[in-house]
Amino acid sequence: MGAENFTSSTEFVLAGLSSDHKIQNLLFAVILLIYTFTLLGNLGIIMLVVVDSHLHTPMYFFLAHLSSMEICYVTSTIPQMLAHLLTGHAGLSLIRCSLQMYVALSLGSAEALLLGVMAYDRYLAICHPLIYATAMGRWRQLQLASACWVCGFSGSVICVLLTFSHPFCGPGLINHFICELPMVLKLACDDTHITEIIVFLLAAMVIFGPLSVILASYGLILFSVYKMRSARGLRKAFSTCGSHLAVVTLYYGTTTFIYIIPRSETSPDNEKQIAVFYVVVTPLLNPIIYTLRNKDVHVAMAKLVRRLGFEQKQ
Repeated sequence: MGAENFTSSTEFVLAGLSSDHKIQNLLFAVILLIYTFTLLGNLGIIMLVVVDSHLHTPMYFFLAHLSSMEICYVTSTIPQMLAHLLTGHAGLSLIRCSLQMYVALSLGSAEALLLGVMAYDRYLAICHPLIYATAMGRWRQLQLASACWVCGFSGSVICVLLTFSHPFCGPGLINHFICELPMVLKLACDDTHITEIIVFLLAAMVIFGPLSVILASYGLILFSVYKMRSARGLRKAFSTCGSHLAVVTLYYGTTTFIYIIPRSETSPDNEKQIAVFYVVVTPLLNPIIYTLRNKDVHVAMAKLVRRLGFEQKQ
């Protein structure tokens, strides 16, 4: 590489979703609306779990943590997207880019681990109801949830430090709308082969580790329900686990595409489209999926609305 091309980059520029001003305005309105509903939906779940004693169970405890992660995740990415769409200024310092990458990657990793914990919780509840209260006591819930947060933020440090240990060549244009690790790593001037292998292995652990727990848990659930030969039990199992499986499919399908499938087999435009789905759309769908057919949440919402209405009348 010639010396004239080997200039150190201290600022990155995000290509964004579109360079057309009209499309940018449309995207700004749509993404702002989605962001607002995402915050309201996930905050609503957290509030219901806190105020309704009937939702003080392990399943809803973990669901409240999932909603907290979603709120933090979209807040670490979407406001910056909206600012870029509104002002057209897409420049980011190296420090801001690294911080966004670290927070988003940490929260994504923590969510992957939490989905595995939620599947294990459903396995205990359905297959071992007699020991469930003891095995999933309050202290155990706190341990598992804390482990997800700590492991997510600890493991991501390695990936981010390795990525920014490389020198970057100008002009520092990232063909994306956020500082996504694989796209930033493409701008490195030196050999990134070792870093790519380590990131791939860590991503595989974070994705396929919890996924194996999820598949094993639901396999054992189906086997247990099948042995009961009860249509009612089967319906209850699918009602309890169906929403979680839907979220798992959305999350692992998109993250696997970005972090596991080799870069040569995916185009930058496809990567951005997939990223829009898990950065913007999935956090909105999660509260909808979990509450759409959930009778416990419906009852809690009705009680809260009646309580608020009664207080206003007084």
